Amino acid sequence: MSRFVMLCGPSCVGKGPLHFSLIKFFPQLAEKLTKLVLYNSRSPRPGEQDGIDYYFASRKAIESFPTDRYLVLDVRGDLQALELASLENTLAEGRFPFFEGNPFIAIEVQKFLQVQKMPRLGVFLSPLSSEEITYLKARGVDLPDFIADVMRRKLLRRTQKQKGILSLKELENIESRARSAYRELQLAHQFDYVIPNHDGEDSENWEQFYHPLGDARRSLLTFAAILRGEPAEYAEQWSPELL
Repeated sequence: MSRFVMLCGPSCVGKGPLHFSLIKFFPQLAEKLTKLVLYNSRSPRPGEQDGIDYYFASRKAIESFPTDRYLVLDVRGDLQALELASLENTLAEGRFPFFEGNPFIAIEVQKFLQVQKMPRLGVFLSPLSSEEITYLKARGVDLPDFIADVMRRKLLRRTQKQKGILSLKELENIESRARSAYRELQLAHQFDYVIPNHDGEDSENWEQFYHPLGDARRSLLTFAAILRGEPAEYAEQWSPELL
């Protein structure tokens, strides 16, 4: 039976490199997934291609999309939109639609799937494990600030690699994404599995050594096991009370 596969998590947590690694090292699993391409009002990042990573469109154009045909959401100040027909058609053809991106969108898609009674598999990539969160809470750490700091460093390293000297607008965008991470982690309990991963998109462990290392490798093996329906020891299931 076809099912909708969602890979979500905060910006720069490693979703993109994880998907690319799946394609490279587990092609038979990756070929079952048909990536859904969303519309996005932001400008392309270096290396992104229109029609492959996103359909890049103006904010005004996306605002004009009919709500009965598109799911439109404001994601950290950018408008993103999913054409619902692309999801329905992929499922009807017996393929696995695959969404890799922001959990706010995924939660709204889940509501649509529940109405349509469509099966789904939700995987959340987290920069911290449940044990680490419990440890930090017990010591009175301000988790929103702590998580924002973790993600801010990852985002700064990634963006500096892409663009060098950063503009004020780029720094403001990084801060917005970093501050959003805690609220996104609060949605993790709504996903079937949570994969802790400290190797974000800024990490050399994904590609620098030709094979994933560290948490990058462990996240890849865990994601592959989940897709195969096999036990995944490293995967977690979070309760709403964790955050």
